[in-house]
Amino acid sequence: MIYLVEDDSSIRELVIYTLNSLGMNAEGFAVPSEFWAAMKQETPQMVLLDLMLPEEDGLSVLKKMRNSTQWARLPVIILTARDSEYDRVIGLDQGADDYVTKPFGMMELIARIKAVLRRTEPAAESEKYRVGALELDAVRHTVTVDRRPVTLTLKEYDLLHLLLQNPGMVFTRDQLLNQVWGYAFDGENRTVDVHIRTLRQKLGDSGECIETVRGIGYKLGGKK
Repeated sequence: MIYLVEDDSSIRELVIYTLNSLGMNAEGFAVPSEFWAAMKQETPQMVLLDLMLPEEDGLSVLKKMRNSTQWARLPVIILTARDSEYDRVIGLDQGADDYVTKPFGMMELIARIKAVLRRTEPAAESEKYRVGALELDAVRHTVTVDRRPVTLTLKEYDLLHLLLQNPGMVFTRDQLLNQVWGYAFDGENRTVDVHIRTLRQKLGDSGECIETVRGIGYKLGGKK
C-alpha cells in the first residue's frame, strides 16, 4: 500500500489511478488528519507527501513521522512545486528519501517509487557488520551503537550498509547517488552530503568511521 497526501484533487486522482492501474495499491488523502487516521489503521510501504497542505505543512508531517518509533524509517518521497536547492536540502535534511518537483512525469515518479521499494526488501540471509561499537544487522534491518538502537531513514541505512559492505573502498558522490538512489541526480551532489552529515550525527562517536576523502567522496574507515 502507498499513501499519497495531496490537496490538489487533480494530481491526487491521477497519481492514485496510475498506481492502482499498475497493481501498486494506493490511497489518497486531501488533508493530514485523514492521513494520520489511516496510518493508525495500516502502515503503508511508502508515503508520497506534498509540502503545501492545509491543517499542517508536509515538513511538519515528515518530522512527526521521523520522530516516531513506528514510522521513523518508512520511505517518504516529497512531491512539491518548490524546486529551489534550499527547499530540496531542507526536505532531505528532515529525512525525506527522495524529492520530486511539480510538474512531474508519471513514468519518472513510478521509476523512483520502484527504486525505493526495491531497497525495502529484507535481506535473504544472515548478514551482520561491525566497526567498533557500531553494528548493522541486515536481516533485522537494525543498527545499534553500544547495543543501543539507532533510528535511521531508509537512505541513511542504505548508505551505511553500502559502506560497511565495502570497507576501505572510496565512493564518489556520483557512485553513491547511483548505487543508493538508483539513478543520477543531475549533478545535485549535496544530497549525499546532507545524508552523510545526518548519519554521522545519529551514530555519535561511531560516525567517525565514515571518512571524507577530499575532492572525491567517502569511505568506511576505522577498525573492525
